[in-house]
Amino acid sequence: MKWKSLILLPLRYLRPVLWARRLGVKVGNNCRFYKVSFSTEPYLVSIGDHVSATKVHFETHDGGVWVFRDRHPDWDIIRQISIGNNVYIGYDTVIMPGVTIGDNVVIGAKSLVTKSFPSNVVIGGVPAKIIKTLDQYYKKAEGEALSTKKMNRAQKKQFLEQHFRYV
Repeated sequence: MKWKSLILLPLRYLRPVLWARRLGVKVGNNCRFYKVSFSTEPYLVSIGDHVSATKVHFETHDGGVWVFRDRHPDWDIIRQISIGNNVYIGYDTVIMPGVTIGDNVVIGAKSLVTKSFPSNVVIGGVPAKIIKTLDQYYKKAEGEALSTKKMNRAQKKQFLEQHFRYV
């Protein structure tokens, strides 16, 4: 393992946004990453402001050309990935080469994103497709959301135990 890789390893887990920037990923402000990974061309990934990604892989090349390697030893299919602003990328999602995601998008967990999507949608699945608009999701969330973010651990536990006792 090269010395630079050894230095960057702790950053990957302690300061993952800084780690991504050091790899060459263009990352906006106020982003939150946990266990993200990038293929061999991280400098082709652009991520906007206020993006959350948990255990997400960004794949910038098509490894399938391996089957043509004997005939075309120099072939690669490599494309950029662009993620807009205010995007939530759910757990264990894979973003494939050439994908552009608009602003204000929610991507469901375990999605395989193989094509681009516009702003203001909720997408998910394998392969990912539009599930609903962001406005529809907001209306659903408005009826289900619990205001627990400002509670400490004990307050939250007490609130949730009381809330779900009667559900």
